Amino acid sequence: MHDRPHRVGVVVFDGVKMLDVAGPSEVFAESNRLGANYQLSVCAVGGGAVMSSTGMRISADLDAAADGLGFDTLLVMGGDLLPTRPIDPELRDAVGGLAARSRRVCSICTGAFILAAAGLLDGHRATTHWQHTGLLARAYPAITVEPDAIFIRDGDLLTSAGVTAGIDLALALLEDDRGEDLARQVAQSLVVFLQRPGGQSQFSPTLQGPRPRTPLLRSVFDAIAADPAADHSIAAMAANASLSPRHLTRLFHDELGTTPAKYVDAVRFDSAKAALDAGLRVSEAAERAGYGSPESLRRAFISRLGVSPRAYQQRFRSAQRADATPSGHV
Repeated sequence: MHDRPHRVGVVVFDGVKMLDVAGPSEVFAESNRLGANYQLSVCAVGGGAVMSSTGMRISADLDAAADGLGFDTLLVMGGDLLPTRPIDPELRDAVGGLAARSRRVCSICTGAFILAAAGLLDGHRATTHWQHTGLLARAYPAITVEPDAIFIRDGDLLTSAGVTAGIDLALALLEDDRGEDLARQVAQSLVVFLQRPGGQSQFSPTLQGPRPRTPLLRSVFDAIAADPAADHSIAAMAANASLSPRHLTRLFHDELGTTPAKYVDAVRFDSAKAALDAGLRVSEAAERAGYGSPESLRRAFISRLGVSPRAYQQRFRSAQRADATPSGHV
């Protein structure tokens, strides 16, 4: 007995980034070869064909603006021109309609600008290509933009960083749907990482699990993520949230399962790792993350990872330059 097909809508347009389309699509196609049942449909306003960034034409299966059209998963692709000009109103409205009728909505790279223009990211966390995170935050202040993530999951709304990060996002969707074993098989077949080492970790403390239920705690949560180096002592956080230190501690325990101090430490450590992955010096990473000195950061790395920050950074760079091995393992 076959499962019902999982319908995936892929939204394209003139100038769409070819790798944004091809990368996630290959993840789902490879998973079908291994037993999954994804049904991909390419959608463009008006149907027909669009011209990709490579000059290759992509034929659409469906009109993205068709009444009643919706999917289990909607993937809105990116393009180089999206951050440079207003989003086409027909494309914006078509994506808004599709999103309202789709269970899970995702953007690849600068596709986040289409979701933003449609108002779909307001009040949510999101990311996009690192070159454009600042612009996204300035243009759409109702969005909490997190520039250090490979992808962001905010409920059934997911956004990914630049280009190949769409593969990371697609593998995460596959793991949600079909489990880690199949996702790992697909990653190995495509010779990519199931969980990319280094870089902006999608498993940072600021991204794990649901957001706090309490609005005041959410404001504390967001403030820590926005500026890990700020004063996040219990007294300062409690004062900013108009709570007593005791009440704040209880909220952290009840909703996040940890103490305020441990949570701040985890966010700062993740911020320092992201800074090192981006090529910053140890002293710069320590300052950005809120460590008092490079020595404090060194102690934190040895305690958590068993290596110094410099050794961690060298390993990351070596992994980035490593040649593929005949085994294809990742």
